[in-house]
Amino acid sequence: MITVLVPVEGLVAGVASLAVILTLEEPVTAGSTLAWSCVALVVGWPVLLGLTGAYSSRVFGTGSDEYERVGRAGLILMALAGFASYAAALDLPRSVVVVATPVFVLATMLGRHSARRQLRRLWSQGRCTRRVVLVGRGGAVLELADRLERERYAGFDVVAACVTSIDQERVSRARNLPVGGLDDVLAMARSYGADAVAVTTASETAAEYLRRLSWQLEGTGMELLVAPGLVEVAGPRLHIRPFEGLPLLSIEEPRFEGWPRMVKATVDRTVAAVLLLLLAPLLAGIAVAVRMTSAGPALFRQERIGLGGRPFTMLKFRSMGVGADRRLAELSTANVSDGLLFKIPDDPRVTPIGRWLRRLSLDELPQLFNVLTGSMSLVGPRPPLPVEVARYDSSVSRRLLVKPGLTGLWQISGRSDLPWEETVRLDLRYVENWSLALDALILWKTGRAVLAGSGAY
Repeated sequence: MITVLVPVEGLVAGVASLAVILTLEEPVTAGSTLAWSCVALVVGWPVLLGLTGAYSSRVFGTGSDEYERVGRAGLILMALAGFASYAAALDLPRSVVVVATPVFVLATMLGRHSARRQLRRLWSQGRCTRRVVLVGRGGAVLELADRLERERYAGFDVVAACVTSIDQERVSRARNLPVGGLDDVLAMARSYGADAVAVTTASETAAEYLRRLSWQLEGTGMELLVAPGLVEVAGPRLHIRPFEGLPLLSIEEPRFEGWPRMVKATVDRTVAAVLLLLLAPLLAGIAVAVRMTSAGPALFRQERIGLGGRPFTMLKFRSMGVGADRRLAELSTANVSDGLLFKIPDDPRVTPIGRWLRRLSLDELPQLFNVLTGSMSLVGPRPPLPVEVARYDSSVSRRLLVKPGLTGLWQISGRSDLPWEETVRLDLRYVENWSLALDALILWKTGRAVLAGSGAY
């Protein structure tokens, strides 16, 4: 895919520059400096991207780091163009430097985003993946193997495992993988054509072992990866800090206050107010339809637990018959949830229009009033019931450190199809790694999840 990107991105740079030049009042001749500048960019832009590492296999398809390198190449190009224009008296129009460069930088980023989506699609299908050997203690290796299998879009295919001698039988029974000892890593990696070796943190895989393993992998072309055991902590909170020659992994505290929270609260209430005004006719139409098709009120009110464990009344359009809560006991045998939730794929309590509302998540629109009043956020963990919170342990209780959301990582990852453990993991990941950028990404993906209707019942 990189071989396709190189000529395409060069062509994008040339076309973008030519488009800006054509908007100039003065005509551009074929042999002019501006014309040659466009030709030079066709070659020069991919070269700059290569020099900044944007074509590195370790960066391509990673997202933010890849975009950062593209942006860095754009800044370098602007600086070079400005310097060349001044030093060589080329008299390049400012629009070419100030307008054309940001245009094709943005076009390059959009192209990278499209290529990344295609690459992740191939990875999820098991194609173009990198073969990896897992190394470490049995439990950590099995956990990492499960994670990589569950998140196939990461692009790794586990081909073997090397664990401590006491864990070999356990890993062999749990996974259909070739299993070896900690001293067999290089032999097994070569035998199964591995592209990388991933080491989990454990006493046997401490500094001395990692040093020797890195020496063994020198010259093989295999990448050495170290899983720090902090799989739910995102990159922006992790930093390498050298201290007297000793590299230490620094983990920043998750921030639950300050100006980003003020911005989030302002955006939440502003967007909720605007959406309520725009969707007022739809909300009124749904309310009338609910009242006309089944007996009972249009809105369903239920106590949920919000920020800091404080209860609030959550609003939804009623999608079940009146008194549905009283039928929980008789339907308990049909519950398919493996945790604290109560889930039935074909719930007989749901009304015909309620099934349609749930399919498109329209029953949740009244929660915009909760967002407007401040008891909920547009993005956050799933709002839990009091009976669920009463059974939380200390780790799950961290979900209450932020406001519950109308949508969240659980919404874009399968909703009711998710097992309880995965739902909790996604909510905790959001709490630990919250940012305005993550909120924007979740909101962007929510529309696709709603239209797909996966897990909506």
